[in-house]
This record gives sequence, C-alpha cells and structure tokens, in this order.
Amino acid sequence: MRLAKLALATLALVALAGCTTAAPPVNGSALAVDSASMDAVVKRTFTTYGFRLASGRVLPEMTLAYETYGRLAPDGRNAVLVTHGFTSSAHAAGKYTPEDRAAGSWDGLIGPGKAIDTNRYFVVSSNMLGSSYGSTGPPSTNPATGKPYGPDFPDITVRDIVAAQRLLLSALGVTHLVAVAGPSYGGFQAFQWAVSYPKFMDGIVAVVTAPKMRTDMEPVEAVVRRFAVDPNWNNGWHYDRGGIAATMATVRYETLTRYGANEWLAVSIPDQAQREMRMREMSAAWAREFDPNSMVTLRKALTTFDTVGDFTKIRARILYVLSRTDKLFPPSIAPGVMDGLAKAGVQAKYVEIDSDFGHLASGPEWAKWGPALREFISSLDR
Repeated sequence: MRLAKLALATLALVALAGCTTAAPPVNGSALAVDSASMDAVVKRTFTTYGFRLASGRVLPEMTLAYETYGRLAPDGRNAVLVTHGFTSSAHAAGKYTPEDRAAGSWDGLIGPGKAIDTNRYFVVSSNMLGSSYGSTGPPSTNPATGKPYGPDFPDITVRDIVAAQRLLLSALGVTHLVAVAGPSYGGFQAFQWAVSYPKFMDGIVAVVTAPKMRTDMEPVEAVVRRFAVDPNWNNGWHYDRGGIAATMATVRYETLTRYGANEWLAVSIPDQAQREMRMREMSAAWAREFDPNSMVTLRKALTTFDTVGDFTKIRARILYVLSRTDKLFPPSIAPGVMDGLAKAGVQAKYVEIDSDFGHLASGPEWAKWGPALREFISSLDR
C-alpha cells in the first residue's frame, strides 16, 4: 500500500522540436500546423515569459512540451485538449517514425476515424508544468544560477498547470475547446479546467481519476524519505552524482506491478519471468528520463487539489470513466462523485471499463470504452 500511495497515478505508459518565443497579447506564441500524419508526430515546445504562479512566485521562462494531431479549424473551436498521467509524457497518439516500437498512450482512441477523430478535431496533448519531458520543471535550468532548479523549483498547483495550458492554447489559436480529456492526473486537470475555465470547453472526460485527491495519500515527506535512502540523493541535488536511477526504477517496477502492467503484458507475454523482465526494462528506461524532483513537485501540487467545492461552477458536460479493477480510484467512489455532480446541476454520465488491467485500463482497453467516448465527444459539437 505504501508504494501505491507513493507513486499515485503514474501509469499512463508511453525528432523535431518547434521552440517558440514570446509575442503579445498572450506573452507567448506557438506553431499551429497541420498534424495529420500519425506516423510522423512532431515534438513541439511553447515558451512564454514572466509566468506568475498561484503562490505569487514568477517563473522567468516557462516552457510546455506538446504534440498536436489533426488540423485547427479557422474559427479555432474544434480542439480537444488531452492531458496525461502523473509521470507520463505528452505522447498520446501516433509514432514519431513508422519504425517506433510503440505508439502513444491513447493511440487506440486518437487518430483518423477513432473516438477522438483527428479528421474532425484538432488534438493538443500537453505535457505538464513541472514534469520531466521538455516542460519547465526541477530539471530545467534556473536562469538565476545556470544550474537545474532541483529542489528549489517553486511549488505549483494544479491550477498553475492548467493556467499554463491555457496560454499554450491561446498561442495556438484555440478559441474554444470541444473537450478536455485525460486519465489519472490528467483527469485531475480535466476537473480543474472545468472549474477554472468553465466557459472554455463543452465537456470533460475524466478517466481513472477523481475530483479531489485521496485523503489517505502518503505525505510528500514520505516520498522524499524514500529517495533519501539513495546515497546519490544529496537532499535533491543528485545531478552531479549520477542521479538515483536505481531507486526510481524500483519505485516504477513496484508501481507497474501493482496497477495492472503484469496483467496487461500477459496478453502478449505469457511467461511470467519474461513479463517481469519486460517490466524491469520499462522501469529502467523510465528512471533514466524522469527526475525524482519532478515527482515531488507534482505530488506536492496535489495537496491543495480539490474541485468538489466548486462543482457549481461547472458548465461542461462530464463523462466520468473508472476501471473495474483499479485500486487507486475504485468504482466504489463513483456514486459519491456522480451524486455530488448531480446536486450541483452538472450533466454527467458514468462508464465503467470491465478490465483486469486496473489503473492502466484506459489505454490498452480502448475498445471497451471507446464507443462511449466517441458518442460523448460527437454529441458536444452538435
């Protein structure tokens, strides 16, 4: 249970960068292009300056990594924002090259003719502020020191994360969203979008998630203590010591095991020993890329996350999706969430994924809930 709380919603599995500079009135700009090819997805970045956080702190430079699929309509109103899980990236669909081993985490749901149809919608998949995949966060260079922010990276909130995405969308020319959709931590962002910018989207799709974080969540201090066991941690200043990849790989492996990766991989890898080996490989690859300070930063952002008290602000319709075997957000929480939304006058529908893949179900089990997603998304712009 300790690792369940430690890792939280880490499990959405997983060139060219279009880096942009500031321009009024949004203090930033981005490249809105036709992204029709799902076999040549491009990694992009958006940069703005003087980004003020909810705490009052200001990031001198703020960058978000993102990907787009499809084409933005002239009126800027056919966009869907896809948000990702705790320790995932913005790679939601397609491949960077046809030879890539795997496509994005929601590839079964996003693309031409799929539930989120890129022949119809312009999809923006944004990495989170504070993350480790190209967005500004603890591993980024602090302009004041020329070194990584590390543990000095300022505290952020989920509100800050969606505020950064709001700037990105404006820079892309998006004037209104059809929907915000995402699993786990991405679902937190979807709920936050619904209360922070209630008139900016028609719907949200919140998957394997909740409108507030669990009250039994492991304290942030416990996460730090786990990392501190590694001799390279150095109070978070691990950058000149080779990092703590071995510790991070262990955390990842235990999390994958708990939240459905073993069951998911059993479909293609029947042998248990080979599955364990594959999970070790996946864990090691992730540990080489993800900064533990980012994990702390994003985890701390959840200490103030709670949208329940703001349900009456919501104007969007909601598709709420849980997995039958998810231990982090079990279906037993659905009645309370749906009742709270109904009392606030929010139009919401609940769907349960009948899956053995636990918290991981939304990606690999796309066929089981994709029709409900397609119907919901299509209904929003009628």
